Amino acid sequence: MHSLSRRTLAAVAAALLAAPFGAAAQEYPTRAVTVIVPQAPGGTNDIVARVVGEALSRSLGQPFVIENRPGAGGNIGTQAAARAKPDGYTLLVTISSSQAINPALYKKVPFDPVKDFAPITLLGSVPNVLVANTEFPPNTLPELIALAKAKPGELKYASAGNGTLNHLLGEMLKTSAGIDLVHVPYKGVAPAVTDVLGGFVNMGFASLPSVVSHLRNGKLKAFGVSTAQRSPTLPDVPAIGETVPDYAGDLWVGLFAVAGTPKDIIAKLHAETVKALGTPAVREKLETQGVEVATSTPEELAAKLQADLALWAKVVKESGATVD
Repeated sequence: MHSLSRRTLAAVAAALLAAPFGAAAQEYPTRAVTVIVPQAPGGTNDIVARVVGEALSRSLGQPFVIENRPGAGGNIGTQAAARAKPDGYTLLVTISSSQAINPALYKKVPFDPVKDFAPITLLGSVPNVLVANTEFPPNTLPELIALAKAKPGELKYASAGNGTLNHLLGEMLKTSAGIDLVHVPYKGVAPAVTDVLGGFVNMGFASLPSVVSHLRNGKLKAFGVSTAQRSPTLPDVPAIGETVPDYAGDLWVGLFAVAGTPKDIIAKLHAETVKALGTPAVREKLETQGVEVATSTPEELAAKLQADLALWAKVVKESGATVD
């Protein structure tokens, strides 16, 4: 009888301990949820955050309020999210360049990309495209590589700035293809694309949404997309990896909670977000912006982050890029 009562008490205690967490998930959210976007309004992850936030507001019955906190390449907003209470009421929608490149690029990063966050799901990815003015002689990537090898150090490529994803994609191409290109950094993708359009720089990597209209109206030509597979938006443009083995790098957007957020709340957010991304209306809104919708389990997003941290640390080291 004595041992039975001890077992009974232990079971009751376990149930009492578990009850708040189960109840928390059932009731969550009971008030507005803040979604921190560590970049300015209008960028890829801001667009994704607003579309997904609107869908979650409808399905969960509480506002999902987007809070843009730009600065320091995304470090300021990411730090703010890392320091928030782990209760599910502060989330982070971020891009791979902030979460996976910054730790290698900046001498001091005010957050730990792995330990400070709990992955929820991948939201989508955006290919970068290697483009050139239509008067630039090569028409295919093999032709471009051959020209670069014939003229080492003479061809120039534009990027949105030192240490940006499109800079590092260029450095990765140089290493993988064994060619010597000169990097020309700009203050943002818009002026970089403008100079490629004008023929002042031979080529450049740019996000698909920023150049798709120029490709469709024939003002630019594409040598390849940076993703492992071809983009559904540009099915006739090969992946760079089709010519340069194992070449792949994309800009992904992911949803994270603060580390320590109850697992059942993360599970609920995961289920609702994946359901939202599966609806035709949400998919269409994102795909028209050049975002390829993609989802994952929390474990898959964690693994993708770890793989990208290793990939970009290597590329940053080889490029010599650094930001104080």
